Amino acid sequence: MSDDDRELRVSKIRNGTVIDHITGGQALNVLAILGINGSSGEEVSVGMNVPSDRMKRKDIVKVEGRELSQNEVDVLSLIAPAATINIVRDYEVVEKHRVETPSEVVGVLSCPNHNCITTAQEPVESRFEVLDEGVRCVYCDTIIRQNIAEHIEVE
Repeated sequence: MSDDDRELRVSKIRNGTVIDHITGGQALNVLAILGINGSSGEEVSVGMNVPSDRMKRKDIVKVEGRELSQNEVDVLSLIAPAATINIVRDYEVVEKHRVETPSEVVGVLSCPNHNCITTAQEPVESRFEVLDEGVRCVYCDTIIRQNIAEHIEVE
């Protein structure tokens, strides 16, 4: 098998965002964070568990016609801390940067504590402090260390 036979071939996007170096197996969670479920017609390419020199295995997501907001990038950093965001215009990468984990995320995670003031019955927006290994609700101190993606509120 030649090197050409082992290459991953996915067409370039004209305008949009390429999210590279996603933690292996997290691409579907990335799509959920972005609110992409296939029903709205976005052109999306997904590579899952593809070989990577830097990470052994990685996922990659290409979204045509959409540039991510800072809030979306902040949330992505929680499940894909090594991700690289590439903004593409006219088939050329015009911006490239690694995600940076924010110190706090507001309004994007739901607290698993049913007694927290951020439950659906209360008009209080969720607020989580980002820790080295997880997030902490600033209202009730509940810590989420695993499966953070399950607590993301997708509009």
